[in-house]
This record gives sequence, C-alpha cells and structure tokens, in this order.
Amino acid sequence: MSVKEMSIEERYPYHIRDVHISDPFILADPVSKKYYTYVQFADRRRFPEISLSDPCFFVLESEDLIHWSRPEVCFRKGDFWADLDYWAPEVHIWKGRYYLISSFRAKGLYRRCQCLVSDSPKGPFVPVGTQPVTPKGWQCLDGTLYEDRKGHPWMVFCHEWLQVNDGQICAIRMDDQLAASVGEPVILFRASDAPWASKNMEAGGWVTDGPFLHRLKSGVLLMLWSGFASNGGYTTGYARSLSGDILGPWVQERQPLYAMDGAHSMLFTSFGGQLMMALHCPNRHEAKRILLFEMEESFDGIHIVNEVTGNWYDKVSGIAKGYAYREPCREEPCFRTNPAAKKKGEDGR
Repeated sequence: MSVKEMSIEERYPYHIRDVHISDPFILADPVSKKYYTYVQFADRRRFPEISLSDPCFFVLESEDLIHWSRPEVCFRKGDFWADLDYWAPEVHIWKGRYYLISSFRAKGLYRRCQCLVSDSPKGPFVPVGTQPVTPKGWQCLDGTLYEDRKGHPWMVFCHEWLQVNDGQICAIRMDDQLAASVGEPVILFRASDAPWASKNMEAGGWVTDGPFLHRLKSGVLLMLWSGFASNGGYTTGYARSLSGDILGPWVQERQPLYAMDGAHSMLFTSFGGQLMMALHCPNRHEAKRILLFEMEESFDGIHIVNEVTGNWYDKVSGIAKGYAYREPCREEPCFRTNPAAKKKGEDGR
C-alpha cells in the first residue's frame, strides 16, 4: 500500500487526545503546509520502538491538528553541553531557516536558553554557537523569539522565581544568527504586576512561564504569559505594550485569559485563516494534553471563542474541576474553519 492509499489514521496514528505533551508549541509551516509540534519525551507504551538512550527532542507532524504522526527524533544530544531539562521547545522561522529555542541544563549549572537550527521543521537541528544566549549567572527558561519593528531579533525569556522570588519576564537583543546576545538584558515586568496573579506563595508563588508575543491587526503588541492564580491553578494572562514594541512599558490585562489549570500558551494562525491558541491542561505531568482554542481579536485584546479538541471535557481542572463529567468524552473535534491546507483545485484554480 502506498502512502497515498493509507488513511489519515494510518499515516497519523496519534490522536490529539492522546498526545502527552508539556508546553505545546505549534508551527504552521508555510512551506510544507503541515503543522509541527515538539516534545522532549515520548510515549513508550504507544511507541515501544522509540529509543530514549540520549536526551533529545521529538517532532510530530499533522495535516489537520487532530491526527499526529509517530514521534521522530529531530535533535539528539551528541556532544552538546546540556543533558538535563530539555524544556518547552518551540520552533520559529527566521531568515528562511527553522530555529528551535529551548531551555537546557547541565549538572551543577543553572537552566539557560539556546537556539538550534535546521533547514527543515523536522530537523535535524544543530546548535547555533557554543554558548547559551541568556545571561550568565541567571536561572532562566522558556525563551521565545520576537522581531522588533526595526527587524532586530530578541529573545524573550523568564528569569526564574526560584532565583529571584518574584519571577521576571525579560528580553535581550540577539545577533542576526541568533547565536549570541547583544547588550544587556531588560526586565519587562514581574509576576506580581498582574492583578490576577496569586500573592500567596502556597498557591504557586510568583511564577512567570511561557512568554509569547503577538501583534494584533490593530498594531497593538500583546504578550501571553503564564503563572498561578489564587484559586485557578496554572493560569494564562496577557499584557499590552504601550509603546507597541518590546521595551514597553507593559500593562497587564486585569482578568486572566484562561484560569482552569491550563497555561504555557501560544498563538498561531491555521491554514484556514483562524487564529488559534494552544496550551496544556491540566498542569499534572502524567495528564497533560493539548487544548486548542479558536480565538478572536478586538482592538486591544484577544478572546476565546471555543475549545475545539474535546480535551477540555476530560482534562479541565482548577476552579472548574468540580464541574467536569466523569465519563469519557464522546464529542468529536469541531472547527469553525477547516485547519487543513487547501489542495490544488479546491480554491477553483
């Protein structure tokens, strides 16, 4: 049987309800017209043939955001300096190449962020430069890429609450190869700046996780980020830049975007033209799954329209935990706009 004759379930056997993932980042690749997400662990019960001998990243591929491929290695440690904490990988296209940004750690050292590069979203990725980008002596994680209005690249990252108590979102200019920093880091805001953030360390502390930048059609620049709310568990909020660029000043939206123990959120546009948000929920490692949301923009904000994967039904936690049904979900994923890329002839051409 040829690949063309295989059903989508045969080609992509990993249903989104089953994808065990932390900190999901989805790349809608304009070249291949496929979606990619990246994981640092693999389900050995489902895919026993996968070798986990060395620290690595796996890539999953999809045509419709629901059915995903078997995990394939896209980066393996080799002689790379870090062997721990391969956390929150995300892939950005910069100057025609694919850059994987992630957190890494070696024994006896702090977590730091560095870029890997490939000519394909499926890798193999190789390190850019020999050193991490985030500042020496800083415990950091969750780096993401931002291009300012002058075309300069920045890494936006978290300076961990474990080191500074009140977690920080910071930014540092990078060179055009994304190999090294340029200048000094800037603290953009702190976790305690958000009205929704818990002020009680017992509820999770002043945590900053997962920054992600998005410019609205109006030109307003937003930053999604995650922390803990007093009664909502792991929570997604966002801030606005009053200057319209990375240095802010940043003003926090008073109400969280999602507060049901789901966060580390990012935005992407589907091939059907729909703005989407991805996050993991609940924030328990063994139960983490992707939740996908259809989104809408206002002049200076974003809003959830609907969660489309069906994962909410089983995975919801936080303040809504007591309302979740006990029986398995029977709802099928339902999109307002088809997320699959159009094939030749479907648009009448």
